[in-house]
Amino acid sequence: MHLNSPDTTGNGAAPGFGIPLDNIRYNDYIGRMTKQLQAELKQKAPFTSLEEEVFLNVLKTGDALSQSVEHLLRVSGLSLTQYNVLRILRGAGSAGLTCGEAAERMVTHDPDVTRLLDRLEKRGLITRSRDARDRRVVTARITHEGMRLLAAIDKPLAMLHRRLFRHMPQQDLKKLSSLLEQVRAGRE
Repeated sequence: MHLNSPDTTGNGAAPGFGIPLDNIRYNDYIGRMTKQLQAELKQKAPFTSLEEEVFLNVLKTGDALSQSVEHLLRVSGLSLTQYNVLRILRGAGSAGLTCGEAAERMVTHDPDVTRLLDRLEKRGLITRSRDARDRRVVTARITHEGMRLLAAIDKPLAMLHRRLFRHMPQQDLKKLSSLLEQVRAGRE
């Protein structure tokens, strides 16, 4: 039974059951959740829609999670996007990836992947080489130093992920992941 289902009985009853829908606790919970986000944003006016509230909640949550990871990566001198590229190149193996392929796989969009790769190459974390047959194609590969740096980050990052979500049951995490995938699928 969905709380947003239309009332087909005409008397406020839950559809198909003939009994009134008791949503008092639901409304209290939603009211508290809305007030929590409003307080975090220091916003006095109510949200214009549930969709706006969800959108802002996702952005606020994403920012909080990103800040935690960025703090951990700062010790290694990496930004979140630099870490992301290194992780992608590690997964590509010795074949490496073209700049365009690496950009397509990034979690967050970065309009200037070339500069990002320049910084990683300058640190000795990646190498780039031009294709012998097509000089326009540049392939990036992670170096041993880049692999070493990622290996040092892997365990602390896995521990951070567990700590960030430790209060949530596995079933809720799976549902949250599925819901977020639905959001992304719906925008296409």
